[in-house]
Amino acid sequence: MPRRALLLLTVLVLILHWLLLADLPLGGTGQGTVQSMAFHTRMLQAPIAPPAPEAAPVPPPAVPRPVRKPRPKHRPAPPPAEATTPEPPPTAEPDAPSGEAVPTPPEPSEPAQADGDADATAAAPAAPASAASEPAPAPGGAASAPQAPEAPSMESAGVEISPPGATGAAASTTAPPVRLPPSTRLSFDVVGEVKRFHYNASAELVWRQDGSRYEARQQIKVFLLGSRSQSSVGSITPRGLRPERFGDKARSEQAAHFDFDKHEVIFSANTPRAAIADGAQDRLSVFIQLGAMLAAAPERYPPGTQITLTTVGARSADRWSFTVVGPETLDLPAGSTPTLKLERLPREGQHFEQKAELWLGTALDYLPVRIRLSQSNGDFVDLLLSGHESP
Repeated sequence: MPRRALLLLTVLVLILHWLLLADLPLGGTGQGTVQSMAFHTRMLQAPIAPPAPEAAPVPPPAVPRPVRKPRPKHRPAPPPAEATTPEPPPTAEPDAPSGEAVPTPPEPSEPAQADGDADATAAAPAAPASAASEPAPAPGGAASAPQAPEAPSMESAGVEISPPGATGAAASTTAPPVRLPPSTRLSFDVVGEVKRFHYNASAELVWRQDGSRYEARQQIKVFLLGSRSQSSVGSITPRGLRPERFGDKARSEQAAHFDFDKHEVIFSANTPRAAIADGAQDRLSVFIQLGAMLAAAPERYPPGTQITLTTVGARSADRWSFTVVGPETLDLPAGSTPTLKLERLPREGQHFEQKAELWLGTALDYLPVRIRLSQSNGDFVDLLLSGHESP
C-alpha cells in the first residue's frame, strides 16, 4: 500500500476514536464537568441495614395469690344437761403369775461366768427374764399412765408348799418351821464352761448369824479372769431369813433393797420396782432358807414336793419353784457326803431359763454342798464342796 494512503487511513482512525470518546460521560453529569471520585472498600460491600430496635422484655404472667378464707371461730359445744367427768379406761395388768413381780431384761454376763446373772452361791448364768407385757393403750392411741405395783396377797406371793402330785391350788401357804445352821465357812472347787471355754476356779461361802441378824457372802475367783461376789444381809424371824439388802459385784456393784412394809423391792440399776410379800428371798439367801426349812421338818418334804417362793436378783424378781428329788450320796472333794437333792427346772415354754440342781448336806445342817447351774446353750458351772470350818 502506498505510504500516502496508509497515513490517510491512520488519520481517519484517530478522528473516529476522538469522536467516540468525546461523547462518553466520565463520572460527570453529562454537562461536560468532570468530578473527582475517591475509592473506598465500602463501595464493594452491600449496604448494611440499620439494626432493628430491641423489643421490650415481656414480663412473666402474674401468678394470682391464693386467697385465704377466714377460719371460722371455734365455738365450744354446749355442755349436756347433766355433765359428768369420764373415768379413765381400765389399765391392763401385765400377764404374770399371781403374786409374781414383773421381770426385767436379763443382767449382763461377766467374763468369769456363763451368760446371765449369777446365782446365790456361784457366779453363774441366771435365767433371762421375758419382757413384761405392756399395758393396753387407751382409746385414741394414747397410752394409759403407768400404775404403781400393787402388793400381792400373802397367799399367792408367800412360800407355797405343794405335796407330790398336787396342783398349785392345793399348795399350803402356812409359814413352815425353820432351823438355821450355825456360822460356817464352806470352800468349793469349781468347774464350768462359758461359750465352750472350760475353766476351773475356787469359791467360798461364809455364813454368819447371831440369832437376830445374819450375813452371807459368796465369792468365786477365776485365774486371770477376776472374781465375782454376792452378799446378803438381813434379820432373822420365826419364819427364817428376812433380807434387807442383796449385792452383786463384779466390776461394779448392783444392789436390791427390800422394803417389806411397802411390799416392794428397789433396785439400784434403775429398773422398775418389784412387788414382794413375806417369805421373799434373794439369790444367795434362798439356798440357806431352803436348807433351814428342810432341816426343821425333813419328813414334811417327801420326793415330789414342790417349794415355790419369790427370789430377788440385783435387777429383777421372779417366782422360783424347787422340787424335792430325793436322797443321794455324793463323792465330793471333801469326801463321801449324804445329801438331799432339789431341782429347779425351766417353766413350760421357757427353755431359755436356767436349770438349777442343789444338793443339801444332811449331815452338815442342810447347807449346800453342791450346786450345778446349767443354761440351754450348754454353759454350766458346778460347785463341789472341798472343805468347811467355823468362820
